[in-house]
Amino acid sequence: MKNLNKLKKTGQNLTKLLNAIELLYWDQETKMPKNGVEGRAEQIAYLSEILHEKSTEVKLGKIIDNLITEEDKYSYSDKAFIKKFHRDYSMAKKLPGELISNLAKETSLAQSVWVEAKKANNFSLFAPKLNIIVDLLKEKADRLGYVSHPYDALLDEYEPFMKSESIKKIFDKLQTGLSEIVKKIKSSEQIDTEFLKQKYSIAKQDKFGRQVIKDMGFPMDSGRLDVSAHPFTITLGSKDVRLTTRYSEDALFSGLFSNIHEAGHGLYELGFSKEIQGNILATGTSLGIHESQSRMWENQIGRSYGFWQHYYPKLKSIFPNELKNVELDGFYRAINKVSPSLIRVEADEVTYNLHIILRFNLELDLMSGKLKVNDLPEAWNEKMENYLGIRPESDGEGVLQDVHWSSGLIGYFPTYSLGNIYGVQFYNKMKNDIVNIEKNISRGNFEEILSWLRTNIHSYGSVYSAEELCKKITGETLNPEYFLNYIDYKYKKIYNY
Repeated sequence: MKNLNKLKKTGQNLTKLLNAIELLYWDQETKMPKNGVEGRAEQIAYLSEILHEKSTEVKLGKIIDNLITEEDKYSYSDKAFIKKFHRDYSMAKKLPGELISNLAKETSLAQSVWVEAKKANNFSLFAPKLNIIVDLLKEKADRLGYVSHPYDALLDEYEPFMKSESIKKIFDKLQTGLSEIVKKIKSSEQIDTEFLKQKYSIAKQDKFGRQVIKDMGFPMDSGRLDVSAHPFTITLGSKDVRLTTRYSEDALFSGLFSNIHEAGHGLYELGFSKEIQGNILATGTSLGIHESQSRMWENQIGRSYGFWQHYYPKLKSIFPNELKNVELDGFYRAINKVSPSLIRVEADEVTYNLHIILRFNLELDLMSGKLKVNDLPEAWNEKMENYLGIRPESDGEGVLQDVHWSSGLIGYFPTYSLGNIYGVQFYNKMKNDIVNIEKNISRGNFEEILSWLRTNIHSYGSVYSAEELCKKITGETLNPEYFLNYIDYKYKKIYNY
């Protein structure tokens, strides 16, 4: 027990150091003055190297090895803790501190370069930094090791134990099914969204969005909501979770659904059981599971008819002139309009996954060397035309629209689509367990939903793997049929195809 307590104490200390690094990232994206970038990059690089050194100490490895040999005497959650520490330690030992420091520094610097390149609609400004990051990630993949594809080594960081080959099979099935649904929708009568092409006060959007996430159960005394170039959620402590969003006068729902989405992430982070709070198990078991929480709130709940039965009168009272001639049914259909779009974060439920499949295939080619960084804009545009039937006219609405590559997050994108699939599969089970779920949503009452999520998903953190958790909740492994059936059923009613 002595060794286990030592390891838990070490885990808590490493988590505190990680939280301090995350605070620097949060400040960089929200409050830091523009000229602070280089200094901040040095700070993050230095602390990241210290974290890596402490995570790979020889004496720590000896403690872990001893615990592995006697793990049968511990509880299930303690076994999970030991296994996760062993896995994290083994992976970290393969990576030199210099590589960790260089990645942290280069990605921190790349963030501001990406912002400037996006503003200028000029990928060539960002390409040199991305070349450096891709080379560093290739080195990282080689050091971590892989069997079939270098991408698998990076994917494993975000979706543990998943392989790109498995994702490709899932995505092929998704692409085929969604393409058929898109064809049916295109041949149906289209939805009028003219009322959305107005100016909607950002201050009023913010007020409404804050009320919605408060109703969801996100506690502002344990978090914040700020504005950033790209919405994200970051955890700085067991009771300190920061959300960010972005607003536009020309896009009423971009900010609102970002708020709901990020609050879904935040509620997960605040829902870990006391037993694991502040330690390495207090994290989403995979980003696919994490994304299931945000996408479920955003889509199955936030885009449902019942949700807007409750909130549309409130929204209409805030924007009486803009919405005066719009009835609930027309409003509901408008927010669920399916139309291929250039911007991923503004994509509808049906076409969203096509954006992810595009990025996944580009990342596979980048990591294998089949695609060069400088050729990304043209490759992006060609795939956008093939998958969605539209072609970007600028880098800003094309290859530069996402922050992820500047952050070194290659391998991250597939988790968005996995989250969509997990989310629908979980929601299907939740509907069976909560008899009055739709009535509760139509009354703005989310207590039972949050309680179900806390009990079945949030509290466990990463005690169970994604596959184990999915089986535990639904009785089967990840199944894309639930998502395809949900999409077909919902949009068949909206478009009458």
